Amino acid sequence: MTREIVLLRVALEREAAIDDADLRIAQALRYLCGGNEQFWTGKGRHGQTLARAASRRRRQGGTMRHSFSVLFAIVAFVASSFLAQPAFAAKTLPAPQISFTRFALSGGTPGAGISNTGGTLSLTSGATDGTWLSPSQDAQFDFDELVASWNATTPSNTWITIEMSASAVGRTATKWYTMGIWTSDPVPAHRTSVSLQGDPDGFVAIDTFIRSKKAAPLRSYQLRIGLHRSGTSATPSVRFIGAMTSAAVDKYDIPSTPYGLGSVRDDLGVPTYSQEIHKGEFIELDGGGEAWCSPTSTAMILDYWHAGPTDAELAIFPGPTKPDGTPYKRPQVDFAARAVFDWNYNGAGNWPFNAAYAGSRDLEGFVTRLRSLNEAERFIAMGIPLVASINGRLPGFFFGKTNGHLLTSVGFTASGDVISNDPAVPTEGEVHKTYNRADFEDVWLGGSGGIVYVIHPIDGGLPANIAGLPNNW
Repeated sequence: MTREIVLLRVALEREAAIDDADLRIAQALRYLCGGNEQFWTGKGRHGQTLARAASRRRRQGGTMRHSFSVLFAIVAFVASSFLAQPAFAAKTLPAPQISFTRFALSGGTPGAGISNTGGTLSLTSGATDGTWLSPSQDAQFDFDELVASWNATTPSNTWITIEMSASAVGRTATKWYTMGIWTSDPVPAHRTSVSLQGDPDGFVAIDTFIRSKKAAPLRSYQLRIGLHRSGTSATPSVRFIGAMTSAAVDKYDIPSTPYGLGSVRDDLGVPTYSQEIHKGEFIELDGGGEAWCSPTSTAMILDYWHAGPTDAELAIFPGPTKPDGTPYKRPQVDFAARAVFDWNYNGAGNWPFNAAYAGSRDLEGFVTRLRSLNEAERFIAMGIPLVASINGRLPGFFFGKTNGHLLTSVGFTASGDVISNDPAVPTEGEVHKTYNRADFEDVWLGGSGGIVYVIHPIDGGLPANIAGLPNNW
């Protein structure tokens, strides 16, 4: 890779959160790199990828609210010229097109070697591999992105693979893309995303299938689950599989939604953990704790549900003390970082891997997109905190802006601002924060398209979906 391309990459990663031209720059970079997908999906300083930065702009179709003051001055001037014109009414923005489907494992098509008992998939005696194929699922709209989620138990030397193929009327189906290879066993080869899958239909950016801009539309999809073991009679078992699909959002700005719940369950009392206190710990895991925003957030939610690792588990990893003899503080964060680590991505921010880790702890975990904070309020009202993915400038954020960050949403103030346990702070006393509602929406909806991890007890309920819109959880 030439020095010029390296410098271009660094510049893009630094400015991807606010530069409205980042998609065009990213496309140019991809051309300069000869379509090198491994470069294209390289990880930025805060766990953001070039592909995610570009797809963020595709979802928005424009800049974030505070991107360029000069541009806004021009827009304001033009708008003022038409204020007296009654023929120009305010544009009503449609709800983002998002759907989530959880598949009934009692259905579908089990292949040879698969046992399906009580809606749980496992391997039959003597089988080392087997696959289950979902029915074709209509997304209810032409979709541009897909993120799969799964919950499985994977004893040592067992693992699962998750694949996706999409189609639409009048076109052939895509190939099968690998959405993830998963195990709870800390074996690098068996917990990983897969690079270099791109073709004219699309590619997989770590954990997200992204349709190529010039590809024919996609309307439906299937998931295929592979169960595998080697040198053991233990079997992996899969109890949940689902997927979120979403379409590009053609809008210039993201309007702030009004607060809808008053002070109902305004602060859930989620534990407060800082990723920064883990600086220098297990640097083989993406350099250590400074990069562990996602597993730190996930660890907070697991401990909220009393589902974190036991003392016996922590005695094995990370162990009782650091190499210098001092005890680990919040060792459950180190445990989570290893449990979610993606050895291809070389990071702990793989969205479905974090949800799958929660799913391995007797909870249900999945990744979806929400359309607004009004939907997030529904979860808080039921006592369910969320992990949210943000990107951009956020007033009050310790680092000012981020190229990709995970934090929790644990409540709302009486005026509707977001109460968050944000792990990107130096001490645990600073974790519990409040962010302005509109500012948070900018970096959440504008940054990741509203990505959240939903983690809750298996036997616990979820809020009702929004009537008249596709279910998105």
